[in-house]
Amino acid sequence: MGRDDAVELAFRAVQRARFLPEDQRDRADQDAPLPIGHGQTNSQPFTVGAMLRLLDVPPGARVLDLGSGSGWTTALLAHLVGPDGRVIGVERQEALIEPSRQALLADDTAGVAEIRLARPGVLGAPEDGPYNRILVSAEARQLPDDLVEQLADGGVMVIPVGPTMRRVERRGDELRDTEHGAFRFVPLVED
Repeated sequence: MGRDDAVELAFRAVQRARFLPEDQRDRADQDAPLPIGHGQTNSQPFTVGAMLRLLDVPPGARVLDLGSGSGWTTALLAHLVGPDGRVIGVERQEALIEPSRQALLADDTAGVAEIRLARPGVLGAPEDGPYNRILVSAEARQLPDDLVEQLADGGVMVIPVGPTMRRVERRGDELRDTEHGAFRFVPLVED
């Protein structure tokens, strides 16, 4: 089965509505970003699909989901990595943590995925790296060295830098950095 098929299967398996606030659930089928409170959004499904395809997550991968928000992308990634993988979602908005954890539990991803509150002054979760894949769902001003350092050899990071979606692949000390169109995201808090 191709990776595109795996992304489609993950979208079918993970109900977006479960990861939305009650007042947004009737809009879950819209291909639009939806507010989840605290200035954050649940990203547009088209955008999430594009990012997951660029990330090309293999089964069994160790993945960092930075800016996990509602937990929806964390759950999608958990379906992609399967039971032998691991997904760590990191979110800065403390009020979003418990609702996203509850939605994740209802999605039956216990043991594969978790969501943590970001630590002040720390970008990502370096203590659990390196990661085979890093998904960043917030716009960075520039490519963050702290995240590149958490990427395993052969690993891939998908991150919006400015308005441009970038795919960064690490091969030893070399980076292959390609651009993949313009997208809009909330700003990445990098300090």
